[in-house]
This record gives sequence, structure tokens and C-alpha cells, in this order.
Amino acid sequence: MNEVMQFIRTHPTLWEWLKLIVMALGTFIVLWFVLRLERRLARKWLQNKENINMRLVERLLRFGLIIVAVQWVMFSSKITQPFAKALFQGTTVLAAIAGFAAQPVIADLICGVMLSSTRPFDMGDRIELEDGISGIVKDITLRHVVLQGVDTIDLIIPNSKLNAMKLKNMSRVRGFRSIHFRFKVAYPTDIEAAKEIIRKAVEECPYSVPAKPGPDGPMYGPVYFMEYGDSCLELTTTVYYTASNTTERVRSDVNTRVKQALEAAGIEIPYDYVNVVVRDEDGKK
Repeated sequence: MNEVMQFIRTHPTLWEWLKLIVMALGTFIVLWFVLRLERRLARKWLQNKENINMRLVERLLRFGLIIVAVQWVMFSSKITQPFAKALFQGTTVLAAIAGFAAQPVIADLICGVMLSSTRPFDMGDRIELEDGISGIVKDITLRHVVLQGVDTIDLIIPNSKLNAMKLKNMSRVRGFRSIHFRFKVAYPTDIEAAKEIIRKAVEECPYSVPAKPGPDGPMYGPVYFMEYGDSCLELTTTVYYTASNTTERVRSDVNTRVKQALEAAGIEIPYDYVNVVVRDEDGKK
């Protein structure tokens, strides 16, 4: 053992490499325990209720701890000190180049902070973007937001793009989500009868719940006559449901019930069609 130690001491480079390895391993272990402790404290502070503010702060804190740990390891050894000084104490030119190269990253980081401060949505909310993309907010990182789509599909959207988009939050009523439906009926239809049929079909859906604030407490979303279409009258309503049910299941059940109820009542569901007129050489039809 003494011979090994004597050999190591007589070879400074090997001694520095061993110090670097031991320091890196020790720092990694300490960092791992600190991050686990930070995660537990964050969950306990929030009482297991996650929100985008805490999730983003947690990501920033973790990023800062990792940077500090890397600096500590690199400055602790003579082997890595020159590289560490060039990396963390570079000139203004290097900083400008790094800043220019990291513009997308910085933009995503700043927009992530803006999303966290304004909170247009929270963890677990269902949102729909202006380009038609929709999903449940699953996670937010320093660079992007993760939306859970249909089945196992996850949608990764950069914070800068999401911050510049218009979006619909289907979960503004806490504890519930909502879907906006549009139903078309023919012009001769009795509007009040059609509205009552749609309202009843929504209430009979086993997944819908009364969650719209009303004067006497929560109520089902009312049915509105919204628009005269080219070949139809358009009725709309909002259906509320609990987060335990999937959007696709609720949408399918409501659409099925409304279609069957309208057909049973003899109400026509119009669709676009084209009349083709054929004329002979004499101009007759």
C-alpha cells in the first residue's frame, strides 16, 4: 500500500487525475442526494399539488445546482482549471458568440418564465392551440411544454412558440374539463325542440357533470343557437366532465347520443352536396 501511495505521489499528473475522479464521484453523490431532497421538499410544500410555477422553479434550481457542481469539480483540479477558466470566465467575444448561438434557448427560457408568471394554464389542464393541436399539460421544462395527446402520443412544443400562440383552456373551472360542441340542423327545424334534445342528451351522458357556475349552483352548459350557416342552423353547447375520463370517450358518447336523438325526433342533420346539371348539344337539360 505504501509503495502504491509513493508511486502516486511521485507522479503528479496521476495524482491530479485521481483527485479529479474522487471529487467528481463525491460531487455526483452529494448532488444526487440534494436533488432528491429538493424534490421531496417541493412535493411536501405543495401538498402533492403540482403547478407550472413550482415545476419551472424546480427545473431552474436543478439547472443551477448542476452548473455549480460542474464548476466545483472543474476548478478543483489543476488539469481542468485552464479549460474551466476559458469556459466560465471567457472574454466578452466568447460570451457574445455563446449568447448569439443560444438565442433560441434563451428565448424558450424567458418565455417559460413568462408562462409561469401569467399562468394561462396549469399542470393537468387541457388546452387547445390556435393551430388545432390539443392535449393535457403533462410537464413544463426550461425549453418546452409537454402535452399528452391521444393514447401514448406526447406533443413537445417550445415555450417561445407556445407563448406566442392563442390557446383555449378547457379546464378553467378547477377540477373539471370541458369540450365545446357544434351541432348542425336543417333550416325548417324547431330550434327550441332541437335545443331541448341536445340538452337532454348531454345530461344523460354518464361522463358529463354540472360544472358551469349558475345562480343556484353548478349547472349543465346551456345550448345556444349561434349562427345561420349556408345550409344549416348551428347550435353549440359546452360539456363538462371530470379529469378521470378521456376527452375522446366523452366526445364520442355525446356525439352518438345527439345523433340518435335528432334522428329519432325526425330532425335532419344537413350535409353539403352538389347538384350536377348536364346539357346536350342543343342546350337542353
